[in-house]
Amino acid sequence: MCGIGGIFQHDPARPIDPAVLIAMAAIQSHRGPDGCGWKTINDRGVGFTHARLAIIDLNADRARQPFVSENQQIMIAHNGEFYDYKRIRADLTSRGYQFKSKSDTELLMHLTDRFGLEGALPHLRGEFGFAIYEKQYDRLTLVRDRFGIKPLFWTMTPEGLVFGSEIKVLFAHPAVKRKISSHGLYHQLMQLMVPGTTAFEGVHAVQPGQMVIVERQDGELKVRTKTYWDLNFPLLSDRTQQYDDEYYIETLRERFIEAIQLKLEADVPVACYLSGGIDSCTILGVAAACQQSPVKAFTVGFDNQDYDETEISKQMSQAVGADQDIVMTRGGELYDHFARAIWHTERSIYNTFTIAKLLLSEHVHKAGYRVVLTGEGSDELFAGYPQLRLDMIRHGMNDATPEERADLEAWLQESNRLFQGNLLAQKALDDPALTQLVGFTPSCLQSWLSMGAQVPGLLHPEHRAATANYSPGAAIAAALDPAQISDRHPLDKVQYIWIKTQFESQVLGWAGDRVDMANSMEARPPFLDHHLVEFAVTLPPLMRFRGKRDKYVLREAMKGLLPQALYDRQKFAFMAPPSHTDVEKQRALRSLCDLYLSNRAIADAGLLDAEAVNQVLQRHTNPNTPLSARTQLDGIINHLLSVQMLHQQFVAVDIPRLARERSQHLNWRSHQPVLSGVS
Repeated sequence: MCGIGGIFQHDPARPIDPAVLIAMAAIQSHRGPDGCGWKTINDRGVGFTHARLAIIDLNADRARQPFVSENQQIMIAHNGEFYDYKRIRADLTSRGYQFKSKSDTELLMHLTDRFGLEGALPHLRGEFGFAIYEKQYDRLTLVRDRFGIKPLFWTMTPEGLVFGSEIKVLFAHPAVKRKISSHGLYHQLMQLMVPGTTAFEGVHAVQPGQMVIVERQDGELKVRTKTYWDLNFPLLSDRTQQYDDEYYIETLRERFIEAIQLKLEADVPVACYLSGGIDSCTILGVAAACQQSPVKAFTVGFDNQDYDETEISKQMSQAVGADQDIVMTRGGELYDHFARAIWHTERSIYNTFTIAKLLLSEHVHKAGYRVVLTGEGSDELFAGYPQLRLDMIRHGMNDATPEERADLEAWLQESNRLFQGNLLAQKALDDPALTQLVGFTPSCLQSWLSMGAQVPGLLHPEHRAATANYSPGAAIAAALDPAQISDRHPLDKVQYIWIKTQFESQVLGWAGDRVDMANSMEARPPFLDHHLVEFAVTLPPLMRFRGKRDKYVLREAMKGLLPQALYDRQKFAFMAPPSHTDVEKQRALRSLCDLYLSNRAIADAGLLDAEAVNQVLQRHTNPNTPLSARTQLDGIINHLLSVQMLHQQFVAVDIPRLARERSQHLNWRSHQPVLSGVS
């Protein structure tokens, strides 16, 4: 795990300043504190930079990136991990390829030489974002892993294309404009983003499973995109043949165990995140069986019994003999780190769980660990979220009677009452564009779309005018591939849409990589091993949600290692207590509002309408406001704070200067012998 960045000039003769490349690495030194490397191909106007976190091959000189092939035709900068690399390296070695390091990154050069880049991609198993320049074709390609576990962004400037693992890496380049766009602001305030977009004007995210291909034609860079992998849920016509339960259970068990075994591979110790859900519990159980010594498990706890999962997690830890370390967060502590979290997430957050995760990863790093296994992806694959199950009940159970569906829906709503107004919409919402695409408006988007109705009134008049008649649902629908949605089971449709929207930008983003790598922590999600996923999408809907059991197939596959209480436990959304649940939290939130949502701060940023913001704050503190409404208002206020912090940290501040100062503080300098160029 690392951070990458780079430049591809329109004019190949235009020199690239090494100091800019080093500053781009320094601004993301949290992703790679173990050293900086950079290389340029001066007659092609190409430069890559890299900040390294040493996980595989700890030799600082041997594994330093960027890598350049022996024939000088290929240059690579890579963030992430390729699993099963030892087997692939042995195969390539037997075919005459020579390796200079033990790094998994070096595989990519040899695989590309043997198969071509597109032919190499199916062999890559893991989470990654990388850049590869092929001199023969004068072509730069940016590639992101199949789910978007690792971030990767790009923008075009008058000088050329700039890319990086984080948005701040782009902003470290003096030619990159720093401005929050009107539509980006709109989506930050409703939490739901259009795939491939960011809060900032002209800044794009490489989408999961996508290649961004940049080629120079007549002195100008041309950009095109290509999808190399997608989920490919089966068509309804292909779901006619089904196997018995045992086949699905056994196959899942086999692929799940293999995924965990591969992700335990590292040259440093590997720990586990542990909550009270079966996702992290099953990972811990298998990891404990794979290792000789007790597994280290880290758990975050909250000072509110409705949200705290430490007691149930202890049962799993004790059952497998893990060494559990619990990090408790209390009162308004989370709000003290809100601005720090936004610096790393680079987007709005609706719940302070993000900050709890930031503090947890900080604790894990201080405990001496750099790698953890984590449970992201299980809810997406096996319909764990209540919104997904709600759509299964409403649209995917044709054989059930109306009474059976009504009973299940009443049970689901009651068991998830804490999340009304947040994960579950208070009122059903129909978005015409999404309904036309899907056949109904997915419940997993409804609560966020309902927030969208409130957004125009919160915007500064200039942004309100710029987004007049804008439909966020239509923008999201237009960004999705209809061929992946048409003629699928309703549960497949909503799982696909959740994975392409909130999963990538929220679960894997501000609740995953961004807050883990803020503390130089590599998080590995076994459920997202694509060999496991390609089987999981074939599961019949009733193997995912049966009766009142979510994630049915996973429960049955791992039943033997789960304590009974965990086996029986329904999915519980892992969130931090909202501010309105505690006086100390309310006080801490109010302190942030006084600083970032004052009339003066709002006027300086030019993003929001001060009168509308004050009305939101008043409704939130009014004891007569219903709890479900206060839950939603809590999220809205977090969004308002977020966008103000985004402006302060990324627009108002001189990021190029900050990056240069950080490179000087780190003593990452262009004259150092460890930093070399390639002519």
